[in-house]
Amino acid sequence: MWLADGWKDYEVIDTSGGEKLERWGDYILVRPDPQVIWDTPRRVPQWKKANAHYHRSSRGGGQWEFFDLPEQWELSYKDLIFHLKPFSFKHTGLFPEQAVNWDWTSGIIRRAGRPVKVLNLFAYTGGATVACAGAGAAVTHVDASKGMVTWAKENAAASGLADAPIRYLVDDCVKFVEREIRRGNTYDGIIMDPPSYGRGPKGEIWKIEEKIFPLIERCSRLLSKDPLFFLINSYTTGLQPAVLSYMLALAVGTTFGGNVQADEVGLPVSANGLVLPCGASGRWSRQE
Repeated sequence: MWLADGWKDYEVIDTSGGEKLERWGDYILVRPDPQVIWDTPRRVPQWKKANAHYHRSSRGGGQWEFFDLPEQWELSYKDLIFHLKPFSFKHTGLFPEQAVNWDWTSGIIRRAGRPVKVLNLFAYTGGATVACAGAGAAVTHVDASKGMVTWAKENAAASGLADAPIRYLVDDCVKFVEREIRRGNTYDGIIMDPPSYGRGPKGEIWKIEEKIFPLIERCSRLLSKDPLFFLINSYTTGLQPAVLSYMLALAVGTTFGGNVQADEVGLPVSANGLVLPCGASGRWSRQE
């Protein structure tokens, strides 16, 4: 498992009864987690000291219960700074487990010794974008949500990257990739974090099991002649690490060689030393 264990401002303190107890900087949150299928005694005192608690509804969705939480606060990871705020469906605007992938892509970019262009698809609030830009890459950030793209710009500015070569686009990722192919544009690294399920701008249904491999194949056509990496993240239990590995080997490895790896991604749990699984990632790289 790839473990995001480099955090100082964030930790999973404990897990029990379908929920995780987290520290986000100075604030304690309780949020649901589908992986927490065990119910153990809640002996950790912070369970009773939460600043906010997201309650899932039996009818779907849920709502926040706030005790003492600001509308927005900051969290740092190494040299990066992120703006956080609670919003719909339990999220805060950051997936801390992805730090293990930020470190991986940043390391490749820094070691490249040349200009690097990165495409970040389904880029959300820009965790991977600011990590790659902070390492010196020129990044194209694409997300269908205008609000998420605005948030990503705020994170870049907070990290001292307001003037970095980041191109922000509010666009349908699949349609953007198709246009880039026609334009003949290429990238040295590609990152994608596709949703499990969604709808396009005209109501098109996106189901990751049906759409992900054709998209990977299209994106492989956007890789430069000397590409560095290709990263896929998945929170869908049906896409096991071996499936991600197989798709990358077919779509990228057969053309460019290199190395394919895939594994679960996880966060350490402070109370017991165990690891909370948080999805999976597939990685292709030229040399690693």
